[in-house]
Amino acid sequence: MHLIDRRLECRRLDEVLRGAQSGAGGALVLCGDAGVGKSALMEYVVGQAAGCRVVRAAGIAAEMELAYAGLQHLCAPILDRLDQLPDPQRDALSIAFGLSAGPVPDRLLIGLAVLSLMSHAAEGQSLICVIDDLQWLDHASLQVLSFVARRLAAEPIAFFIATRTAEPEIANLPTIALEGLSRADAAALLDLVWTGPLDEPVRHRILAETHGNPLALMELHRDLMGHELAGGFGMHSPAGLSARIEESFLRRVEALPDDTRRLLLIAAAEPTGEPTITWRAGALLGIDTEAAAPAVADGLAEFGIRVRFRHCLVRSAVYRSASLQERQLVHQALADVTDAERDPDRCAWHRAQAANGPDESVAAELERCADRARARGGLAAAAAFLERSTMLTLDPSLRVERALAAAGAKVESGAYETAADLLAVVEQSPKTDRQAARADLVRAQLAYVRGRGSDAPPLLLKAARRLAPIDPAVSRATYLRALQAAISAGRLSVGGVMGVAEAARNLSYPADPTLTDLLLDGLSTYCTEGFVSALPILRRAVTAARSDVSEFERNLLWLAGIAALHVWDDESWDVLSARHIELARTAGALAELPLALISRSMMLTFSGELTAAGVLLDELRIVAEATGLALGPEPRLILAAFRGDRAEVRAIIESTTADIMLRGEGIWLSTAEFCQALLNNGAGDYAAALPLAERAAAQADLASSSAWAAVEVVEAAVRAGETSTAVDTFARLEQATSASGTDWALGIQSRSRALLSEGPEAERHYLDAIERLGRTRMRSDAARAHLLYGQWLRRERRRIDARAQLRIAYDMFESAGMTVFVGRARSELLATGETLSKRATVATGPQLTPQEAQVARLASEGLTNGEVGARLFISPKTVQYHLSKVFTKLRISSRAQLADVLSSQQS
Repeated sequence: MHLIDRRLECRRLDEVLRGAQSGAGGALVLCGDAGVGKSALMEYVVGQAAGCRVVRAAGIAAEMELAYAGLQHLCAPILDRLDQLPDPQRDALSIAFGLSAGPVPDRLLIGLAVLSLMSHAAEGQSLICVIDDLQWLDHASLQVLSFVARRLAAEPIAFFIATRTAEPEIANLPTIALEGLSRADAAALLDLVWTGPLDEPVRHRILAETHGNPLALMELHRDLMGHELAGGFGMHSPAGLSARIEESFLRRVEALPDDTRRLLLIAAAEPTGEPTITWRAGALLGIDTEAAAPAVADGLAEFGIRVRFRHCLVRSAVYRSASLQERQLVHQALADVTDAERDPDRCAWHRAQAANGPDESVAAELERCADRARARGGLAAAAAFLERSTMLTLDPSLRVERALAAAGAKVESGAYETAADLLAVVEQSPKTDRQAARADLVRAQLAYVRGRGSDAPPLLLKAARRLAPIDPAVSRATYLRALQAAISAGRLSVGGVMGVAEAARNLSYPADPTLTDLLLDGLSTYCTEGFVSALPILRRAVTAARSDVSEFERNLLWLAGIAALHVWDDESWDVLSARHIELARTAGALAELPLALISRSMMLTFSGELTAAGVLLDELRIVAEATGLALGPEPRLILAAFRGDRAEVRAIIESTTADIMLRGEGIWLSTAEFCQALLNNGAGDYAAALPLAERAAAQADLASSSAWAAVEVVEAAVRAGETSTAVDTFARLEQATSASGTDWALGIQSRSRALLSEGPEAERHYLDAIERLGRTRMRSDAARAHLLYGQWLRRERRRIDARAQLRIAYDMFESAGMTVFVGRARSELLATGETLSKRATVATGPQLTPQEAQVARLASEGLTNGEVGARLFISPKTVQYHLSKVFTKLRISSRAQLADVLSSQQS
């Protein structure tokens, strides 16, 4: 390509290249139409990367359905470093590449493994990764490479990526949008490639139609006939420039000898570029090696160590120009020469493309391919194999079975429209009861992931009912999913939580129930018969969750934590929320980690450990960025409310409510109301708190906020003079807390009863609340008991006693960071005549960035660089880079000093 007008782009490429050579890596995306010069700039990078190790890969349309195919091409030259990875990472990458068998690896663990592999490969020599035609890369590879590309800041590694379309996964990477050459440079390039006389009107027309596209300028003039050159008459305007360029290549291909065209077709259908396979397939079809010469002479392809086309549009033109029969013939030849033992998936895919009608043997092999793809974590590949298997299946029952499997895989991989099409195939076919139930289940999953959470519960309930006589265990698991979906949908659920709960109450349970059974039984009983009836079942569920749980039930630990919350078991809630995070990390179940982090941060927030909760939510942000996961409603809302950050609470609610209503997640509305009620009670604005707390407490959606909103109702109603409301709400609260009997429950009961009492009785209840809550983990509740008791003592004109209680409350709220309650305690203290001096501000020196703070905290806990890197999805080298900056900023020289320095900054 002519680089006349690419000086600015080359400078950007050089900057990234120099950064990698100096140990500060990065990524750069070149985005533009076909022929605009992306590949030429990639070659420029390779030419400038002297002294660096260069690895390359290119997306190929024929390989889009093979999980991790592109990633494996890129990593193949550096797999000699595989044994240097930590065991979990090495195993995950080996399974993904089909080098070994094992449990399905987590996508993030594979990403971390690739980052570590590249980091090791870059020791002593910068690593340059050149990835062309990203738009045709398989989805699994795309996700992993985008993850790695965002984590190269402290690595001697550079990613150069070329793509026609701005893929969502790389949207946040630095990007150059390549346009055509300027008119002057386009004219100069045309003069270089066109050596004969050219009429000026024709010249202007060529420059106008090609829009400065270099490949178009170099190729399209070949198609011009004599009468077009004579004045531009008859020149047709292309429907699209890429199509016109491809047509140009197509005409050149059609002019080649038959054997040459067929050899090119073999090369186009064989995505690896392995010449041995191409020659062997050609030999099967009677084509000798001399057939390559005309294509090489015309500059369309190269047949060397690899088979390469001049441009991806040449490959497209070759494949598109062939008839269906020719393509089937070539794919069959490729299937015959592909080693079915070493490369079973490509062999099966070629056989599928060669099939000219339903073929059960091929369909069955594609099913096995899907199983292998799923085992490697390639959901999109598994879905593609199953979809093609469905198309090749003639037997009606098998066709439905495979369509259902394909639809489920499509939902998991995010191909929702195709999933809906496959469900339509199922709908129009005769089905067994089991298949009908599975169809309902997939349909419900599709509704949920499409953001219509309120539609999911009745669909899941329908599937659960159909499954009951067929597979009771799966039916009960589906009932529990329906109940979870109804809890999430809350007041927006179609049919409500009660409808699902009532259906589940009619089930029979085994003598040795699983955690799934206990949670379903307990939660449905809670909804239909009340807390007292549900209490023993929920406690059994909590006990079961605290013992060993299966991998299948591990993701239920958050729900078991909610059960512990409802039975006022703060110790079990603490244990379960901490254990969920530990198990998710140990198992490498990083996709499950966000829910575990949210659950744990909520527990820490309620217990008054707001700093620790904030640290987990910072980690959650890192996980979300690493996974590209949309977390839905902002998880920081409850923390913001406990901190007393009214502006943040208002901003979160205003920015998310409309989306919540659209997605049908009514539980969020209850949470928002509870948070606002808590804020207003903290500030002493009881009239504003009362209606919000009442609405949240009235919801039968099992939201944790509904239980805690009742506590806020009692305080707000008493202070607002709505005594009857306070008494009625307390009666319901007392029934639950008395049945529970834990210190937490009875402490809350005594604190609330004290608000409704007078004289010595009120004091007795306040003291009981302080004693009981002081034995729990719930420091925020204990602090509020001291505050309310201090307020009562002041009104009783016992100022000295009041000061002691209010000072305890003030110190507890301040150490927790509950600023709105700090303000209220301060006002009460001042009203007793106490003088409060402002705390001295400690100079903390240079501020750490969020990433540095995370690294410093984890290192201070004794984690190694590798362990910190695994936690934060960065390489050990990047951890060391951040630690060196932390040491400089904090003026320390060792990890041993970190804990003391960080502790002093927080105090």
